[in-house]
Amino acid sequence: MLVHLVLLTLTLLHPTSSFTMLTRRTPTDLQLEIKDPVDPTALSQSRAILTELLSVTSTSVSPSKLFEVAFRLNDLPDTSSSYVVTKEKCKEAFDSLNDDERGTLMRIHDRIKVFAEAQRKSVVDVEVDIPGGKAGHTVSPCRAAGCYAPGGRYPLPSSVLMTVVTARAAGCPYVVLASPRPAPITLAAAHVAEADIVLCVGGAQAVGCMAYGVDAYNGECGEIDAIPACDVIVGPGNKWVTAAKSIVNGHCGIDMLAGPSEVLVICDGSADAEIVAADLIAQAEHDVVARAILVSTDEDMIAKIDKEVKTQVECLPEPNRSTAMEALKQSFAVHCKDMEECIAISDRLAPEHLEIQTENSQEVGEKCANYGGLFIGTNAAEVLGDYGAGPNHTLPTGGTGRYTGGLSVFNFLRIRTWMRIDNKKESQEMVEDSVRMARLEGLEGHARAAEARSLTLTPAYKKAKNDGD
Repeated sequence: MLVHLVLLTLTLLHPTSSFTMLTRRTPTDLQLEIKDPVDPTALSQSRAILTELLSVTSTSVSPSKLFEVAFRLNDLPDTSSSYVVTKEKCKEAFDSLNDDERGTLMRIHDRIKVFAEAQRKSVVDVEVDIPGGKAGHTVSPCRAAGCYAPGGRYPLPSSVLMTVVTARAAGCPYVVLASPRPAPITLAAAHVAEADIVLCVGGAQAVGCMAYGVDAYNGECGEIDAIPACDVIVGPGNKWVTAAKSIVNGHCGIDMLAGPSEVLVICDGSADAEIVAADLIAQAEHDVVARAILVSTDEDMIAKIDKEVKTQVECLPEPNRSTAMEALKQSFAVHCKDMEECIAISDRLAPEHLEIQTENSQEVGEKCANYGGLFIGTNAAEVLGDYGAGPNHTLPTGGTGRYTGGLSVFNFLRIRTWMRIDNKKESQEMVEDSVRMARLEGLEGHARAAEARSLTLTPAYKKAKNDGD
């Protein structure tokens, strides 16, 4: 079972201030608890939705059922006659933007593509010698990729680019994008990223459509081509997306089960309090359950940053301000005796985003072991990573950075091994080892299959047959 690492918050407050935006914690306050990342209610609801979508054919999604679910859950306007947006409509959305907006999308696309293609080139086909022959592996993309882009509080064209461009760089020949009620900027991003089709549904229903495929539809307003089942589904989403991904995992691949977004900033007395505060608020405005964490060796700097957070958050427009204020309730600050303690706390929490704003930021960053994405130095803002510096912004949350990494071309690639024996005589030592190991494991059928390749041993099945004769 995949797990999230969560912090047990304590009620003990640091006595340095009568009111703080960031609750004070001590290093000893930080205790860990294993928690299932999938909400049980959302899991039950998602399972029911997937069952309903498959109620007609049992193997793929019926368009009629998809319309029923999409109308009921407000993914589609009541007057809608289609659940997809074509490439042509996405192009129209792109053309409707002004020059600056089009340029921004194109430049972000290019930076993500350069990084993703470099990742793809880092893994190549391999061939080595084995006794009597050759062995190796091949690297190839999956056939169809499904990418999810949230469409809730704010449209996220950046998630469209991060997922679809990466799938394309991996070499996937067909890419489906799903996003509920996609805004024009989302459709424009889909055009730039070269998505093959946009599915205008969200939540569990979107995951179900991508996992099982959607049958062709021939309605009063025209035909909709069949959507193929995807081999892998990636991208951030709400609790129903996460729950549905946990259900279809195995039927297809998924990138991760992501939880609330988070940032941890390590800083010392050299940090710029205004910049650190701005970065904490940027994370907090993501969602009411997002978390911003400050870890510092300087108590005075913590106080300065806390004051800046209060000042800056009050200046945010709505609904950003209310969202950030709610998220800050579970955010906190920790004063550490030295930088080693800061690093130890960061490694324990394995944050999604880790910023280092210290005098020797590169050295500190190199000592950190667990995180989703690392942002070194004052100028390397986490928001620059959000908007396409190159590395992907779909990152592991809730402590899962201890054992996995963020979305990359590797999520869309298959490494398949092969072997070939060209010289039977030269392979005999390997044959004999296989016979011996199989019998040590009690697998007589394995041993006899290896003996059938031997030049010196008589297969046991032949001995048994001769004895019978």
